[in-house]
Amino acid sequence: MVSLGCPKATVDSEQILTQLRAEGYKIVADYDQADMVIINTCGFIDSAVEESMQTIDEALHENGKVIVTGCLGAKSEQVAQAFPELLAITGPHATQEVMSAVHEHLPAEHDPFLDLVPAQGIKLTPKHYAYLKISEGCNHRCTFCIIPALRGDLVSRPIDEVMQEAENLVQAGVRELLVISQDTSAYGIDTKYATRFWQGQPLQTRFVALARALGQLGVWIRLHYVYPYPHVDDVIPLMAQGLVLPYLDIPFQHASPRILKAMKRPGNQEKVLERIQSWRKICPDLVIRSTFIVGFPGETEEDFQQLLDFLTAAQLDRVGCFMYSAVEGAVANDLPNPVDEAIKQERFDRFMRHQQAISTAKLQCRIGQTMTVLVEGRDEHGWYGRSYADAPDIDGLVYIKTDQDMIVGNFVEVIITDSDEYDLYADQR
Repeated sequence: MVSLGCPKATVDSEQILTQLRAEGYKIVADYDQADMVIINTCGFIDSAVEESMQTIDEALHENGKVIVTGCLGAKSEQVAQAFPELLAITGPHATQEVMSAVHEHLPAEHDPFLDLVPAQGIKLTPKHYAYLKISEGCNHRCTFCIIPALRGDLVSRPIDEVMQEAENLVQAGVRELLVISQDTSAYGIDTKYATRFWQGQPLQTRFVALARALGQLGVWIRLHYVYPYPHVDDVIPLMAQGLVLPYLDIPFQHASPRILKAMKRPGNQEKVLERIQSWRKICPDLVIRSTFIVGFPGETEEDFQQLLDFLTAAQLDRVGCFMYSAVEGAVANDLPNPVDEAIKQERFDRFMRHQQAISTAKLQCRIGQTMTVLVEGRDEHGWYGRSYADAPDIDGLVYIKTDQDMIVGNFVEVIITDSDEYDLYADQR
């Protein structure tokens, strides 16, 4: 199986793999050994579509029996036209459709005594952390995004099912749960916050109730893709109490009210800054990560300068940036005054230099601090891990100077001795 795209797609892949193993199928690591290849594709931006198409082409050339699923699969006519020899094409979050195609083209006998599946299912992440997807789809209609067209409107998972999965993962040795969805803070809106029971506790299907319940499991809880609704304020005290990691991933996307309006995003810059200030008063250790788009249609130099000014004022800890890419089917493609590619690149470079200086200064303030680090692995430079301020694959690392062997997935205490633009360096205590 080849899994591309975001963590939400990773969870879809894990569900398919779990079902395959439950039915007695074996998973192999290369094309030559495989009787069939499943590719979970991404179709959000042009570069992701290109990667998915190249992966399909490679799998067909190397193996020949290929099933395509995922977001690009939602554009089945386009995929089928390019690759008519595919066995099946399904959209995202389509475990049963994929399994039906597998049954048709590669039936397997099930031996319940040999093909046992662990309660936590099959995971693509390392054993010490796992993604916990709490909902599918999104009710927003951001003009640059086609996710609702690919994955539909918001559908929240029952909170007791989410908590049972989380409990199974923790019992299997997971030390960090990364809560994901398309719009995490909207969790439960579609169910009218229905009450379910977990371990005898009545729990509303609600963002803050879920965060509080997950905080009882005794592992790191990291919240991703949090749309800045007013009730997000209610989770900050949980961070101050240590129930949830003081880490908030909020995709602000821009700071110019005019551009945010064109994006169909909330757009009160002063109110956002006030809220960030109030959050940090309640929880001084709070780390905020965000992503932004530069070069959106109609963006002027004045709009871009407002974005840089916002970065200066907000002092965000972790920031990613994308140049606007015209995604097929997105409303923003029809907006007037597209930005020249050279200007997009120039603004992207200025944005990254601007934020790099902020990141460098903020990390320098960590020197001398004692921090807890989750050990991730070892390379030619030695051991490294992540602090509460670092999500896997997207944030920085803590490089640990030590003469001792470490165990991946263990927590260790370190003293920060140095820093650079994105990473920290430490001695083991």
